[in-house]
Amino acid sequence: MAIEEPAGYTEGMTHRVGIKGQVVIPKAIRDEIGIKPGDEVTFEPKGSEVRVRRVNDDPRRRADGIRTLRGIWAGAGGGTEELLGERRRERDIEERKAQRWGVDRPR
Repeated sequence: MAIEEPAGYTEGMTHRVGIKGQVVIPKAIRDEIGIKPGDEVTFEPKGSEVRVRRVNDDPRRRADGIRTLRGIWAGAGGGTEELLGERRRERDIEERKAQRWGVDRPR
């Protein structure tokens, strides 16, 4: 898969890697791909190149997040029948209260 070069502004740009391995991503590139201060990024080595992605855009992270949700509510009950049963119990309680107070059931 060929990586498309952004339109012209990265040609000839070089940056020095700092003592901690840090490199500044040029503002034009940050703006184009939507990286803002505080965003998390991932690094993907591809041969002699490195791909930088916002964490929210990383398909592997997204897939892992979805996998962790699978089965989260399995066996937890819930659902329509439980909700309807709860509503019936609440209605019965309210009707008993109304009878004690001598209030007729609405028709």
